[in-house]
Amino acid sequence: MPLKIDTFSNIKGGNSLYKALVHPLAAEKARALISKIVAAGTVAIYDPRDTLTNLAELYDISAWDIKHIYVQRLESLGHTVLGRITQPVTELNTCKATTLFIAAFDAERLLTHIRHLIPQGVSVITLDDIRLPSEMLTHQRNYLDTLNFATNFALFRDADGLHTTVASCNYWHGYGAKMPVVLWLSLFDQQGKILAQWQETLPQAAATYRIDSKEVRARFNLPEFTGSLFIHAQHVAGHDVVKYALDTYGDADTVLSCTHDANAWPADFYAGLPAPQEQQRVILWIQNSTPVTIPRGGVGINKMGSDDVAWFTDAEIAPFATHALDVASLLPKARWPEQLEVQAGKYFVRPRYEVINSTGRRRIAHANVERTDLNIDPRLSDITKLTGKGYMLPAPILPLEHWRSIAMPTPMARGQSELPLAITLFDASGEEITTYRFGRIPRKESIAINLETLLTNVGGTFPSGYGHAILTYDFSDGGAADGWLHGLFRYEHKASGHSAETSFGAHLYNIPITYKNEPQSYVGAPPGLSTRLFLRLGSAPLDTLCHLIYPSSLTWHPHSTTTLILYDKHGTEVAQRSITIACNGSLLWRYSEMFDAELRQRAGSEGAYVMIRDATCRLFGYHGLINGTSDAKIQAFSLDHMFGF
Repeated sequence: MPLKIDTFSNIKGGNSLYKALVHPLAAEKARALISKIVAAGTVAIYDPRDTLTNLAELYDISAWDIKHIYVQRLESLGHTVLGRITQPVTELNTCKATTLFIAAFDAERLLTHIRHLIPQGVSVITLDDIRLPSEMLTHQRNYLDTLNFATNFALFRDADGLHTTVASCNYWHGYGAKMPVVLWLSLFDQQGKILAQWQETLPQAAATYRIDSKEVRARFNLPEFTGSLFIHAQHVAGHDVVKYALDTYGDADTVLSCTHDANAWPADFYAGLPAPQEQQRVILWIQNSTPVTIPRGGVGINKMGSDDVAWFTDAEIAPFATHALDVASLLPKARWPEQLEVQAGKYFVRPRYEVINSTGRRRIAHANVERTDLNIDPRLSDITKLTGKGYMLPAPILPLEHWRSIAMPTPMARGQSELPLAITLFDASGEEITTYRFGRIPRKESIAINLETLLTNVGGTFPSGYGHAILTYDFSDGGAADGWLHGLFRYEHKASGHSAETSFGAHLYNIPITYKNEPQSYVGAPPGLSTRLFLRLGSAPLDTLCHLIYPSSLTWHPHSTTTLILYDKHGTEVAQRSITIACNGSLLWRYSEMFDAELRQRAGSEGAYVMIRDATCRLFGYHGLINGTSDAKIQAFSLDHMFGF
């Protein structure tokens, strides 16, 4: 059974109550609170904010001898909660329990309202017993302020010659954080045991930070580990989301991969998980993100469009533990390009998956949250007429001589029975080369298309040597959609056999009108018509790759006015470069080619980064690291879409 908890609403955003209840420090205190109430005898519960059911889903309170459950809201009156009928708090004076538990944070004000109703001799316990220490809070007066719970998980590994880094910068400084931002970190091993807890204070500047598994292992004298790194950013401003790039590197030159932050709220379903090709393994990394044991049969996978779910019943997964699920153990006949759907039950954040081929080369990527709240949008075909290309999903097409680029549309909402789509290929100059119409792809049908083959079939070429693809809706044959358009893009280096893949969703781009909060904005209300992208840079001998795309739903400025700003690890500006990209064009560049050796030396070999700024248009970008002196001599590479703030 899935957890019946509130985690994230696409209307209200993330639920900070959930984060407050599952925080690792809160989990330790919650177990002590539960024992304290058991020892106190009979208990009455005052639940003014409908918190109790979430608490009971996450912690075992079955040993409580509950006599009454009182509520504040008349709308909650007369409901059955934990087998008891809720009563109005005005009847508290008839309470026969020895203890009153107020199931709320910041309970002092609530207690003041009802203190005169509490019978003499009844002791009071509140949820404030599990609060985090005050020094960890950004806003003291409102415990459930979202900025108090800027948290996330990372898949963190240092084992078998594989290492991981979490890298980002102190973007909260730019939003006006007045105190030094502190990262509180807790590392869990594969069984959910705490290996280390520590804090790192970030400089009061737009400086980078980098958490390297190899360094952490040496610092705390740890054995090899694979598990979860819990990250809590304290004293932040403007942004309650912890964004980062997650890189995997190895003792061998052939190990290199990247993905990004995990989405901090567990979901019921995830999609975009590819089935393996022949002689491949696909590992789904399940990071239990709760203090609840995932029961046998609590997680499952199925082929997209099938109701036949294969449930994982071999073992339980302990709180905060990490399990490597080989998808072939549940679906042995599933083969690429089939797609798999993850039945997650709200037990874990957006999962990573790892594809390992027969030579041992591996790549890591992530599945995406599959929406459960979307219906078909009957206006979408008309809206598309008003917005030109409408919703656009841009992706690179790397130089054809050395790279193979593959696109696969992915259903990403439970209500999507079909995907009416087309894909258009553009040269880097913005010239439209060809459009392929998929038609109305049934949910259960998976299509992976080699973009070089599309070009060859029409006798086309990229005058610039490379280009990009735009996935859009296509209603020419009818059909319906909901606006939640996603795709997976796979890149293969022809000579080395190394691969990378990334997935993302479509948006409206570079139009001054809005529809359902599109075009999205980094800050403030839409439309978002500017760019602020973070490009982390690799350490020598790795070079950094960046592919910037200027998509436009309607005609916008003929060219971008883009600035690449190079910073050192302290957030000090080193140099700027001005570039222009044609509307519906793109630019593929390397750090080593954009900034000369003297500037790169000034920026430093560790922690330097580039901010990509444009006040005239919204760009979409992809970044990666390259181990190799040229496209022909690549040992390994990584690629993922960029993030901004």
